[in-house]
Amino acid sequence: MTSDAEHAHPRHRLDDLLTHPVRLSVVATLAAAEEAEFGFVRDTVQVSDSLLSKQVALLEGAGYVQVKKGYVGKRPRTWLRLSPDGRAVYLRHLEALRDIARPVLGHDD
Repeated sequence: MTSDAEHAHPRHRLDDLLTHPVRLSVVATLAAAEEAEFGFVRDTVQVSDSLLSKQVALLEGAGYVQVKKGYVGKRPRTWLRLSPDGRAVYLRHLEALRDIARPVLGHDD
């Protein structure tokens, strides 16, 4: 016997935090690296320091991103890293997006 969850539309597997384009972009950037400096993520995602700080705070609060502060010489730096939970949520979110698009794309895989 199949459950309702097996037949639920894939949108139900999307993570609400990652439906925001900037947060999705931040997590995607971090998924490609072990860790990244705040300025690199800011420039890659093309947002202001303030906007990135707000989005990272939300992602950190959810346990998706880890933030480490330190210094390079005398200059303060902030490094961002995707947590194991954040990586798992991101991969599930991508899978749900693929499943939503699959009928349109005509892929059966």
